[in-house]
Amino acid sequence: MGDYTNMSGYYDLIMTSGYYDYPKIVNALLAVPHFRSVLEMGCGTGLILEELAHRKKDIAITGFDLTEAMLDIAKQRLSVFPEVRLVQQNVTELDLHQQYDVAFSYGGVWYFVMDGDNEPFLVSHIYDHEANLNGWERAAEHIASGGQLLLGVQGPHSNYASPIRNGYVYSQTITPLPHGFHKEYFLDDGHKRLMEQRIDYRTYPFDEACELLANFGLIHQPSASANPQFVRFVKS
Repeated sequence: MGDYTNMSGYYDLIMTSGYYDYPKIVNALLAVPHFRSVLEMGCGTGLILEELAHRKKDIAITGFDLTEAMLDIAKQRLSVFPEVRLVQQNVTELDLHQQYDVAFSYGGVWYFVMDGDNEPFLVSHIYDHEANLNGWERAAEHIASGGQLLLGVQGPHSNYASPIRNGYVYSQTITPLPHGFHKEYFLDDGHKRLMEQRIDYRTYPFDEACELLANFGLIHQPSASANPQFVRFVKS
């Protein structure tokens, strides 16, 4: 699972400059009926969980992340919500001694990319295949029977540079790898480089991803929406 220590100090600035629509993400989560507990896999600095905790106060919320620096920010942000539990763990060894009605990842450990008429595919922050299998097994163990795994949907990745707040410029570059891609993130203030982060991502074709997840009892449930916020799996 990718370590985002280098990016942590600027993560909120980048993500809240139009990168994600947090109310829309939480709207999709709240559309799940009758859930009492939720787990975010790769919660980062807690931006999604903050929106969720503000709007849904009668559920138990847990988030985990690999990167300690990101969790430190999340703990400060979410300290006013006693129902939120945050832990530092790697999904490949996940052990929370609890099962959840809903587990989700939106740009965290795993997500799907949909690009027009092209075949969608799953993206993992874990490049090693065996480690992904371990992660799916551990995630499935933490989802109650009949519970849901929700993996976020994003648009295609591309090379670009874009101004954000404070006059900074955020940019990213994509390089293909045999089983995925290498992504570099940069944040610049004029000629001064403030941040750089490099991550290798594994990708899986949609059908293969669904077959692999089904091996752990996570069955894909097609969406009626043309533009779903999440791809949904139900634990058998």
